[in-house]
Amino acid sequence: MTIAVRVRETGGPEVLKVEEMEVGEPGEGEVRLRQEAIGLNYIDTYFRSGLYPAPAGLPFVPGNEGAGTVVAVGPGVAGFQPGDRVAYVGPLGAYAGERLIAAASLVKLPAGIDFKQAAAMMLKGLTAQYLLRQTFKVENGQTVLFHAAAGGVGLIACQWAKYLGATVIGTVGSQEKAALARAHGCDHAIDYRQEDFVARVRELTDGRLCDVVYDSVGKDTYPGSLDCLKPRGMWVSFGQSSGPITDFNLAPLAQKGSLYACRPTIFTYISDPGNLQAMADDLFHVVGSGAVKIEINQEFPLKDAAEAHRALQGRRTTGASVLIP
Repeated sequence: MTIAVRVRETGGPEVLKVEEMEVGEPGEGEVRLRQEAIGLNYIDTYFRSGLYPAPAGLPFVPGNEGAGTVVAVGPGVAGFQPGDRVAYVGPLGAYAGERLIAAASLVKLPAGIDFKQAAAMMLKGLTAQYLLRQTFKVENGQTVLFHAAAGGVGLIACQWAKYLGATVIGTVGSQEKAALARAHGCDHAIDYRQEDFVARVRELTDGRLCDVVYDSVGKDTYPGSLDCLKPRGMWVSFGQSSGPITDFNLAPLAQKGSLYACRPTIFTYISDPGNLQAMADDLFHVVGSGAVKIEINQEFPLKDAAEAHRALQGRRTTGASVLIP
């Protein structure tokens, strides 16, 4: 038996219920994992609320990210054995002390990466990797706008984009978050509560605008994000923390300069184990080199998952947060 947080009906943070759960033995291609730390991510709130339906229906254990020690391996598992330190982005089920997970979702942790750090960076760090290195390949001399620059993905992505030689502009919701963003790679941080971010981007770039806008905010930053792009620039919509965009149409892309728009998700990029490993290697390299620092600014006991969700949705968190079983 293990402690787990289960959702039996979708809704607010109050639907997160702490229960005991039978884990069982690993099946074909699976490992049993004792979790040392679990990542807290905004996507967790989408599954909890029902905005994203859980693939297997109700009830379910939320969470897509964690790190821990392999306890047992099932038939057909190669490359992993009990005692291995691993981390993952994978199917739902992370909010638990122990879990079963497909070995194909795991990567081994280098010696210099601890469990909390790994749990805090797998989903967010691999998201930054596919955004900056695959969806739109950021290069030296380009200008990048990153919304929610003081959030978990934002702090990693802004450091990484700066390391790649870009000029990085970030939007944030307070002066405190602006200072945090500037300390993590942002050349310019715009407090959208105090300034019109479109006008400020135009001013900062002398009207040249941005090569790419990375937007996880959604409703509140659309269509303003499109107005921050130079002709043939790319708008990358990868989340909707302020609510979904309901009125998107293609015509403004032509009117605003033959713009590109895409809606990627990490799960497409990591579905191939070879690409997952290559992405993780890239992430571990920039973190290990010190170019990107992973800072855990909040820790919550797993049993307090509901309070963690309230803090996350109330914008009372910065950087990465982890749950500890």
